[in-house]
Amino acid sequence: MEEYIDQLKKVLVEYTPKILMAVAMLIIGLIVIKIIVKTTRKILKKRGVDVTLQQFLGNLISWVLKILLFITVIAKLGVETASFAAILAAAGLAVGLALQGSLANFAGGVLIMIFKPMKVGDLIQAQGETGVVKEIEIFTTKLTGLSNREIIIPNGSLSNGNIINFTTEGTRRVDLVFGVSYDADIKQTKDVLMSVLAAHPKVLKDPAPGVTVLELADSSVNFAVRPWCNTEDYWTVYFDVTENTKIALDKAGIEIPYPHQVEIRK
Repeated sequence: MEEYIDQLKKVLVEYTPKILMAVAMLIIGLIVIKIIVKTTRKILKKRGVDVTLQQFLGNLISWVLKILLFITVIAKLGVETASFAAILAAAGLAVGLALQGSLANFAGGVLIMIFKPMKVGDLIQAQGETGVVKEIEIFTTKLTGLSNREIIIPNGSLSNGNIINFTTEGTRRVDLVFGVSYDADIKQTKDVLMSVLAAHPKVLKDPAPGVTVLELADSSVNFAVRPWCNTEDYWTVYFDVTENTKIALDKAGIEIPYPHQVEIRK
């Protein structure tokens, strides 16, 4: 029994200073890492870096430094770090292979945050979906759909696909088509359509709206109506012009053709 107690005392005498040193190193290291991460985020904020990228880089730096600190503390306790590092590398490779899709999304998120093809609040069309960018996360991007749906798109496919940003330019053209009867006077019809555009308060004067004959269809003369508006007024202009055009054409006595059915009785 005394032999075990002596051996325990010997171990304590030998390892206590190492343990205390390792604990002190761990505490001091965590404090230093916290300061480094905080300072990095302040620098990024002063340089106008995107908030999402600030958080991402801060977390990345924090985890890398913590892993290095952990390895250093293990080495201070006398553990062989070479084999430990090899095991860590093998585990990292296995996890990487298992999470290829997630890593692709991670890389896509980094590319989106660096090149900024969009930002929070932009109206975009991507991967067959249209919506306002709600949040750009590391692995996914969240959109609010036009019918108030939450749309989540993986950053990997988002960064590798086409992105149409409707907000960047600040204005949008509303593309509308109206068909009238072949009996209608073309000049009168154009005047009526232009009067509808000129009367709407949200239709921009510059760029100027346009009304042109688009095609001579089977049963109608189709006019392309192209008003311009601010991006946020797009749907207001779209629906108002559609409604007001019908009212104005009816008032002017210009017929809008529609399919007829003929019943033949024997």
